[in-house]
Amino acid sequence: MTSAEIAAALPAQARTHIEGVAYPRIASGKVREIFDLGDALLLVATDRLSAFDVILPDGIPGKGILLTQMSHWWFARTQELIVNHLLPDQAGEFARRGICDRDLQLRSMIVRKLNPLAIECVVRGYLVGSGWSSYQKTGQVCGHVLPPGLRQADRLPAPLFTPTTKAPKGEHDAPIDDALGSAIVGPALYAQVKAASLALYSFGHERARAAGMILADTKFEFGTDAQGNLILIDEVLTPDSSRYWPADAYRPDCSPPSYDKQFVRDHLLALAWDQRPPAPHLPAEVIAKTQEKYLQALRNLLG
Repeated sequence: MTSAEIAAALPAQARTHIEGVAYPRIASGKVREIFDLGDALLLVATDRLSAFDVILPDGIPGKGILLTQMSHWWFARTQELIVNHLLPDQAGEFARRGICDRDLQLRSMIVRKLNPLAIECVVRGYLVGSGWSSYQKTGQVCGHVLPPGLRQADRLPAPLFTPTTKAPKGEHDAPIDDALGSAIVGPALYAQVKAASLALYSFGHERARAAGMILADTKFEFGTDAQGNLILIDEVLTPDSSRYWPADAYRPDCSPPSYDKQFVRDHLLALAWDQRPPAPHLPAEVIAKTQEKYLQALRNLLG
């Protein structure tokens, strides 16, 4: 699909709950709902939005479609780097299983059943966010000692692999070092995960630059099949899992504007909210502006 076709398919109202699927729902996360198809899984991206690990009462119309279509775009371009969880011929899979709702198809992926790893794989290419806060205090980011004198949003000397635990919904992920990561998933598998994450980030960074964006950092998730093969799962290089900046607006020594939900975070930080449920409602203009940021990132990539 072209970016124009995707934009035309976005609903007027947020679809924050998925009903009418004739398969058992086995999980519901911050954004995605998972249904058991028997020999595969149906991953459906809703329009829910979370901030500070709290699901907000207002969704972003079409956000799930944008995330899914961007993931499909990246999965197609990274499959020579690593196998992903998508079943081939998604349209045929939908038809075979009687999933005919067009909105549902656009926000869904039919994927293999795998064993997810118990870590999330974060790669940082720039000094920003929690990494910048840590550097200011300790001169380090997740145990990596960095040169003195770096500024906020500076490009790092080399991308850093900074994995975290995978916390239950409502709790915060915790940074881990290589030793703990190896202990959790095993040394050999950890080495594969680290190498794959860094390769994916480098590929994504170059493709983003060609599209006028900077991929500052991102998060990947992996699983294994019955033979222990490493496979890329979940979403990949979307504005929900990544921090994208417009290249023409980038400069260090500040927090650059981004194509993600940082706009929502900034709005919430200006409120007297303790970052615990229930979250406040979002104004219509914040919802519209956030949708446009997600859509613009997709337009930049697809052209």
